Amino acid sequence: MGNQIKTWNIAHSLQKRKLLIALNIVAGLSIFFFGYDQGMMGGVNNAKHYIELMGFGYVEDGTNKPVITNSLLQGGIVAVYYIGTLIGAFSGGWFGEKYGRIKCIAFGTGWATFGAALQCSAQNHIWMIISRLVNGVGTGILCAIVPVWATECVPHTSRGQFIASEFTTNIFGVVVAYWLEFGLSFIDGGASAFRWRFPIAFQIIPLIFLFTVIWWMPESPRWLVKVGREDEARFILERLRGNEGADAIQAEAEFQDIRNVSALEKQAGNKTSYRAMLTGAGSGDLHTGRRVQLVIWLQIVQEWTGIAGITVFAPTIFRTAGFDTEKSQWISGLNNIFYMFSTLICVFTLDRIGRRWTLYWGAIGQGIAMFLAAAFSRLGLNATAAGNIGQANHYGAAAASFIFVFTFIFGATWLTVPWLYPAEIFPLEVRAKGNAWGVVGWSVGNGWLTLLCPVMFASLGEKTFYIFAVSNLATIPMVWAIYPESNQRTLEEMDLLFASKSWWVWDCEKEFKRLKAQHPELVSGAQHDPNFKSDMEKGGLARIATANYDEKHELERKQVE
Repeated sequence: MGNQIKTWNIAHSLQKRKLLIALNIVAGLSIFFFGYDQGMMGGVNNAKHYIELMGFGYVEDGTNKPVITNSLLQGGIVAVYYIGTLIGAFSGGWFGEKYGRIKCIAFGTGWATFGAALQCSAQNHIWMIISRLVNGVGTGILCAIVPVWATECVPHTSRGQFIASEFTTNIFGVVVAYWLEFGLSFIDGGASAFRWRFPIAFQIIPLIFLFTVIWWMPESPRWLVKVGREDEARFILERLRGNEGADAIQAEAEFQDIRNVSALEKQAGNKTSYRAMLTGAGSGDLHTGRRVQLVIWLQIVQEWTGIAGITVFAPTIFRTAGFDTEKSQWISGLNNIFYMFSTLICVFTLDRIGRRWTLYWGAIGQGIAMFLAAAFSRLGLNATAAGNIGQANHYGAAAASFIFVFTFIFGATWLTVPWLYPAEIFPLEVRAKGNAWGVVGWSVGNGWLTLLCPVMFASLGEKTFYIFAVSNLATIPMVWAIYPESNQRTLEEMDLLFASKSWWVWDCEKEFKRLKAQHPELVSGAQHDPNFKSDMEKGGLARIATANYDEKHELERKQVE
């Protein structure tokens, strides 16, 4: 059991909450890199040396204002990253299923480090494009596998809390990138190569640290069961949940659930290729095609709530409010800090109110904020055109306040759920590949909006916010009708939740209750510890788990004697 796991693995020295916290810190380090990498390019694109070296514009003398002469090239350098994340997602899903979650994280870290080294040494736009592509591949691999590893290790009662806390580090990465580049902009007037090369190189530091510590982390017990390494899986589960008393019985019950569901999925013999997953061909009652569509569109819709538009149009709103360029930068940085702290709300609410209600209240709040930001922006622009600067500043300040409101609500709701849901709902046999489809949706949605937003705002101005407002409200019936609740359900219960032939949530819930009653051997691990004894008295796998636990420890005692 434990002696099959490397001696340096921290599962030997830590257990229960301490082990989970260590795991969460390491996963958060990966998500920090993801956020930093995203936030970094905003400052890089304003660096004088970078603009001139890449050949898509120049910086006006005196004003230090960038003038872009080739926006297609500038946008292309940014957008090619999302092609890389798409490729990386597919690669990471395949690698993670075949070689394990830990090795896949190390593999993705190596790719991302190589891409970062290429970027910070780029000498022309061709070099930079290739570097961004390589870096994107590494990011895609990590995004595909890290949430899966985390959700497969943490208890089902606190999955949301753990993933939400990891996304606090994601926005912390955005904050670090923004303020680092803001500070560097004052060195040599922001004209030196150091202004953009150092921020790119900085991301190598957390990547090297991640590559070093990941080998100390426990492998996912669910992946270990999948590949037949059951003794190791049982040992790690006992370290994660506890190996004494009720904790040990609960861990054994969870282990039996995982083993039974894995056996059923293997007996079904369903196709596991990406193509088969997308079409749902041969998936039977697992309905993987439906799950793939749900996670792809949840990620795409996340971008259409308007977070990408805020990034593009916020500086215009701040200028309308009467703030000069430097003050606008300070306000944007402050907005990012509010954004980071808002994610802490999700840490405390996601497991209490569920995924669906988190998306509901987020969509309502974001939609209202978008409507009001658009209205006050138009009033401010009209006042500016009329020469009433004082009134324009007041309207601009009102619009800016709703930018803060939108960002705060997004961080507390829609930021996390579209990343958590794909890591929860797929069968064990294809969980990493399933989460990869979520990253594909994010890559498509983000890349699409990155290119489309400047065009939309150039044509429609602040009216673009109305489109985002309507998009927010449209998500409410969508989530209500076709996205079943995953909160407080084990990963093994998801196959029962999606067994219905109908897409409608009410049919899924009805079928789930029926199958759960018929197959208690698949859901005993879902019982919460305080009620576990009463569930044992009802029969089912809990009693089997207790017998297995007693038999296993009796055998170990005899071996010692």
